[in-house]
Amino acid sequence: MAIERDKEIRRRRHRKRKIKKLRAKLAEAGTKAEKDKIIAKIRKVSLKAPVE
Repeated sequence: MAIERDKEIRRRRHRKRKIKKLRAKLAEAGTKAEKDKIIAKIRKVSLKAPVE
């Protein structure tokens, strides 16, 4: 049982780090096309994650 919990925690932490990186890229993005592309990636990683 503990193994499944560890996997779940690892997935959650990885998702959190990835969203943090994508939000940093979103802040630096210049064009609307770049922003839309990054927002799509954020949504792909986590549907409920706030974009802004």
